[in-house]
Amino acid sequence: MFFGIPKEVRPLEFRVGLTPAAVDSLVRQGHQVAIEHNAGLNAGFTDANYEAAGGQIVYTEREVYGRADVVVKVGRPVEAEYDLFNPNQTILSFLHLAVASRDLIAVLEEKKITTIGYDTIQADNGSLPVLGITSEIAGRLSPNIAAEQLSSFQGGRGILLSGVPGTPPAAVVVLGAGVLGFNAIRSFHRIGAQVVVLDKSLPRLQFIDNAFQGQVATMFASPKSIAKAAVFADVLVSAAAIPGGKAPTLITREILSQMRPRAVFIDFAINSGGSAETSHPTTLNDPTYVEEGIIHYCVPNVPSRVARTASYAMTNAILPYLLEMGEAGTHNAFESLSDLKRGVNTLEGKLIHPTVAATMRRQGDTSK
Repeated sequence: MFFGIPKEVRPLEFRVGLTPAAVDSLVRQGHQVAIEHNAGLNAGFTDANYEAAGGQIVYTEREVYGRADVVVKVGRPVEAEYDLFNPNQTILSFLHLAVASRDLIAVLEEKKITTIGYDTIQADNGSLPVLGITSEIAGRLSPNIAAEQLSSFQGGRGILLSGVPGTPPAAVVVLGAGVLGFNAIRSFHRIGAQVVVLDKSLPRLQFIDNAFQGQVATMFASPKSIAKAAVFADVLVSAAAIPGGKAPTLITREILSQMRPRAVFIDFAINSGGSAETSHPTTLNDPTYVEEGIIHYCVPNVPSRVARTASYAMTNAILPYLLEMGEAGTHNAFESLSDLKRGVNTLEGKLIHPTVAATMRRQGDTSK
């Protein structure tokens, strides 16, 4: 099988689809891998590293798409890439198709493209093997982000997350106790912040209570409790999302208007449409804006802040699926790996993922 790794074209996306070590594993299995020139440079991987692993360096993304049976990338394809797709090709990336342009859906259908979303690969136990590892990274980065934005020179509240003797720590409210939420909670807690978590799952809240020996406050997530908690937050973190679907709107303008001035809102659900009425995507070099007096941080590709670590972590998660696809063939791999099959968004152009399809139908109904 021929795998292709294009250079990421979305602004400030520093990750790469596969590391040289993963290329080595695929080549050892008898496959060919084409890597676009300097595709891994921002993550610390040179063309020489890929060539040493048996990869073939090509100099345009058209060559990558033109040769590859399977294209392995990070970000959802952008319009400039649409005409590069080969009919009946398979593309793996973070897709978030439920909030994607309808033009992309049309191109996938026209060219009969099979797409596998890292955000929808789901194990039998409900865990998300690829999205989960990037969520861990994002969660662990959240105190860094919060500290930056709380600082006085950034226009924040001028609060130290940990506090000091005689001065209380920052109040951090986390919405969602999944993988990202748990890692955010743990990271803030270790620094010494006062942390409150809200979730709709009582078993998950019980897990959090046990894991932190009652030192993290838990609340059942209802509209009233979210509003109540947000009011005293110095930092509000949304880690609430639906795999393959659009994120629920949890934070209204009214809630934001009642929060502490210059508090920080980090919306990790922005890839899925965002958790607030005021959320819209930002970039790593211009990450924030202010609405209702609240600093909004809505960067879709937070793990790109640590591109090398993130590329290794993502590759570790997806490589077993690629090896099975190479060994058994793409369609046979879907049958042997149920979690990979759940990740299929479009099959030869046809939208088949139930959550994505249902979300898009609802959005279509709303737009009429």
